[in-house]
Amino acid sequence: MTPQNPFGLIGLAVMGQNLVLNVESRGFAVSVFNRSADVTEAFVAAHPGKRIHGTRTLAEFVASLARPRTIMLMVKAGAAVDAVIEQLLPLLDKDDIVIDGGNSHYADTERRDAALTARGLRFVGAGVSGGEEGARKGPSIMPGGPASTWQVLRPIFESIAARVGVNGSEPCVVHIGPGGAGHYVKMVHNGIEYGDMQLICEAYALMQAAGMGAEAMAAVFTRWNEGELQSYLIEITSRILAQRDPFTGAPIVDVILDKAGQKGTGQWTLMSAADNAVVVSTINAAVEARVLSSMKAARVAASARLHGPAPRLALAADALVPKLHEALYASKIVSYAQGLDLMRTMSEKKGWNLDLGAIARIWRGGCIIRARFLGHIAEAYRAGAGEAGSVPANLMLAPFFEAVLNRAQAAWREVVALAVTAGVPVPAMSASLAYYDAYRSARLPANLLQAQRDFFGAHTYERTDRPAGEWFHTAWPEVIG
Repeated sequence: MTPQNPFGLIGLAVMGQNLVLNVESRGFAVSVFNRSADVTEAFVAAHPGKRIHGTRTLAEFVASLARPRTIMLMVKAGAAVDAVIEQLLPLLDKDDIVIDGGNSHYADTERRDAALTARGLRFVGAGVSGGEEGARKGPSIMPGGPASTWQVLRPIFESIAARVGVNGSEPCVVHIGPGGAGHYVKMVHNGIEYGDMQLICEAYALMQAAGMGAEAMAAVFTRWNEGELQSYLIEITSRILAQRDPFTGAPIVDVILDKAGQKGTGQWTLMSAADNAVVVSTINAAVEARVLSSMKAARVAASARLHGPAPRLALAADALVPKLHEALYASKIVSYAQGLDLMRTMSEKKGWNLDLGAIARIWRGGCIIRARFLGHIAEAYRAGAGEAGSVPANLMLAPFFEAVLNRAQAAWREVVALAVTAGVPVPAMSASLAYYDAYRSARLPANLLQAQRDFFGAHTYERTDRPAGEWFHTAWPEVIG
């Protein structure tokens, strides 16, 4: 007799396999399919006694699922998702649910949502963060799509998600919003992740410039992970710096080539920010830092020709570390402020009604950017947390973060100044500080910029001595020659 399982998954790469094992461990029987049947057979054989039903064809796979069918795709984003959906469509019935759990672009998710809705089906773009370990033990899940799907998916998703709070009472999953909202939030999550990682790398570079070795740096990151900066990324940094290379005995970080890769979600975040006129300068600096790191040959050649100071800080390590803590914390706040501003802007544009506090809450566990201070972000965006009973216009203006930034800004400036003087590139810290200073400036030099625009293009300008919305043009002198 064909089983009628409550959940099916297509795509048995590492993430897919770990999600299946997670779902099965929570009491749900799972049907699985992979385009290579031998992968399916090997996976099922490797886990005898578990309620995992392998299938050799999509027709067999679909027939093994209870209605309305719940099918999760864990395949490569892009054309592969469309191909699988096309093969599934003739086999599905009204109200069946198809979930894309990959890192798809939100616009592709919205296109697929519209196409499947027109056929009476339900499509969910679900961001899944946590890597292989998170998939197995509990990720942070960001499902979008129709609200009608949430009650169907909720028992499974809440059971497999990471859990935080008192006695693990809070699952790290919530229905994000309609259409592509889930994948959009996951995209911004990844953009913030880029910023976090680059800021940590800049702190590492500054410790190096102060003469610290890997073991001493590992101890600092371990200590930081016990306080305000506690996060998954800080924790793994301490472990990386403590790790020795089995071949040379040197710190493993010292034998890893300084060329960083990327998969595109950071760039998508920049493109969306540009489309929506939102400043994400910290994330932008982080993406550009990865691009520059990939130019290894060009950098090596330039290092012999372009002059600059030796990367040695004019500050001892024991004096640097507490100041660096403040600079890293303040810069991290700015990075999150920018990402949250982008989500808020897109939410208003698309009518998604994103709950930024809820998003911060589900990022506290499972995901790559999980950190202690996300609890403070969740509180800042709770209704009524800001002045006059409203959420803050910017995370930096929430009372908790305002106090941290005011406390940290002097050390932050000193660290950036030391880096610039020593020729140590800190693009993300510098961008964060520039954003902070621009945001807090009652007057910027844009008055001159607007005069330039009016001079060469008659774009007009507003005046400080007239009501807002009145526009003026000056008859500028002609440029000769």
